[in-house]
Amino acid sequence: MSTPTSTAPTPYATLLGFTRYVDRTGPTKASFVGGLRKQRTSRSGFNPHGQFVKALKTDIAFHTGGTHLAGVADLVKERWRPLYQALVPGATAYLHSLGDPAGVDLVRTRDALAMLGDLPVKINPHFGVRYADGRVEAVRLYFDEAPPSEEARLATLHLMAAHTDHILPHAQPVLVDVRRGEAHRTPDGVKPDQVESWLAGEAAAFRAIWATAA
Repeated sequence: MSTPTSTAPTPYATLLGFTRYVDRTGPTKASFVGGLRKQRTSRSGFNPHGQFVKALKTDIAFHTGGTHLAGVADLVKERWRPLYQALVPGATAYLHSLGDPAGVDLVRTRDALAMLGDLPVKINPHFGVRYADGRVEAVRLYFDEAPPSEEARLATLHLMAAHTDHILPHAQPVLVDVRRGEAHRTPDGVKPDQVESWLAGEAAAFRAIWATAA
């Protein structure tokens, strides 16, 4: 009788995990992927930003100009209040940058699964916005203390743009650096084919590291 063996977790990354990976260099790439693999095996993970995102979306949806953001830090557990207090000013600045609250509507987005070679990457924007003039944006929020690097911005915006038809048709991808209230869009002159080749190489290395991680 054969002895059942445990199945190794298949390589997989979220948009956040993959863009954090491409932002790393040398040995830190291997340790980062190893951590993702262990997390997937244990099915652990917690998102502390859930109520924050809900408050921002509510302010957009109901055209309330930041009243929900202003009070959200008081609604979370005490351990999360410093985080929320650090995020609110930048998020409020981003909200105001959208213009007249009455001229912006919240739009639902869908997740997509990108295949970079054999590596599946989950593309999950936080929400979409539609302006009065018909423009539409698919928004991914970035919460880290350090601003997003050029590599992280390029990877995020490229992967979202490549799957716009599924995520939110005709939308422009936007990465919002929440702490600084800054919205990043794909810069002029970027060559998608070159970005695609770069990401394909990163994905191949990710899979190789995943396969050898303990």
